[in-house]
Amino acid sequence: MNSVGEACTELKREYDQCFNRWFAEKFLKGDSAGDPCGQLFKRYQLCVQKAIKEKDIPIEGLEFMGASKGKTENSS
Repeated sequence: MNSVGEACTELKREYDQCFNRWFAEKFLKGDSAGDPCGQLFKRYQLCVQKAIKEKDIPIEGLEFMGASKGKTENSS
């Protein structure tokens, strides 16, 4: 499946491949330590956020994982 932004598709594939490898080779065998795909995910996430903004896709009301997760509206 392609990404929301054409420029992000290769990053998505790289992340998916990294995650699937980690999941099968580590996590399912009891090793959940570390985050080998974290940097790839961050790069992909930034690309998707940029594509959403460029395509003017409405995202009001959606919750995203990230820095603001867990903060209330009144938090600074």
